[in-house]
Amino acid sequence: MLHIFVDADACPVKQEVYRVANRYQLKVTLVANSWMRVPNDGNVAIEVVGKGSDVADDWIVDHVQSHDIVVTADILLANRCLKEGARVIGSSGKPFTENNIGQAVAIRGLLSELREMGEMAGGPPPLKKQDRSRFLHQLDEIIQSIRRQHPSNPK
Repeated sequence: MLHIFVDADACPVKQEVYRVANRYQLKVTLVANSWMRVPNDGNVAIEVVGKGSDVADDWIVDHVQSHDIVVTADILLANRCLKEGARVIGSSGKPFTENNIGQAVAIRGLLSELREMGEMAGGPPPLKKQDRSRFLHQLDEIIQSIRRQHPSNPK
């Protein structure tokens, strides 16, 4: 059954995930290094993992299955999940695919080097209303696409 995993520690679109998942009655698992409030809904769970830079990522990769959805801004996690057959979407609504993940990993490496050299500072810009709208649309599209390809997934 289609399941949504959320790399939750810094995810700005959790409310949007809850809303779409509720519409389709999908299970959602938030994976985080510390406890956070989740809706009182039997379809939403939180998995608190130990501290460490890749502990949450490792948990997601160990549990994701082909045709699940992962919500993350972490490009390296996105790459690992794609290799497991999952669909991956960033918090700005940009899907990660086999066609664009190589370029995303390369750009990530370049930006990391620039930050280390002091040529660049800061992280991504804050999410805008249009980013949230794009995320909602893209998540809905991914769910519909998976259901068309695998009609055995309920509703």
